[in-house]
Amino acid sequence: MSVPGHMEFFVDPSRCIGCQSCVQACSECDTHKGQSMIHLEYVERSVSTQTTPVICMHCDSPTCAEVCPADAIKRTADGVVQSARKPRCIACNNCVLACPFGVPKMMVEFDLMMKCDMCYDRTSVGKKPMCASVCPSQALFFGTREQIEQSRPNAAPLNRFQFGNQEITTKVNMMVPATHAARVEHIDVAAALESGPTERRVALSVMDPGQQGVR
Repeated sequence: MSVPGHMEFFVDPSRCIGCQSCVQACSECDTHKGQSMIHLEYVERSVSTQTTPVICMHCDSPTCAEVCPADAIKRTADGVVQSARKPRCIACNNCVLACPFGVPKMMVEFDLMMKCDMCYDRTSVGKKPMCASVCPSQALFFGTREQIEQSRPNAAPLNRFQFGNQEITTKVNMMVPATHAARVEHIDVAAALESGPTERRVALSVMDPGQQGVR
């Protein structure tokens, strides 16, 4: 069994509404022992309530597997990076520290690293991951590239990320504005961290009739 080649995973942070549906659904995956492997993070809590789901990006060259001294983390032929194998994992935390996306979790109660494995028991037989099957805003979408292009003409998928001098390609796609994707071939993560949020002020005309709209 393997994930069908025409089916892809897309993450669209701009659509996340922070409802926690993905977190709850993830914990119900048969392979997760009741634990959720999704992080629902605030983008910048001091200035915004915007949230974003963080799942494993399933790197083409997974750093977590490369730094594992026990060879406990495997990448399947179809590109899915699995959670650590219990008989091999020594709970050293190397993978937790090495992952550029901050995905692996060390479950101290199990002495085991666990992370999103794209619900491999489901996707390998053509079903959607639990998170994508319940996301009401489709911030997490599992389907074909044709479907995503048709439903989101103003956005485009990118799966190349720049961390300083290192470029990482992933199986999971990140949706970005189409105008931005037309200018760049990758997402510069370091540059994004340095850029501040765009200021938006909403004037309430009820309180101040002379002010209207968004500036």
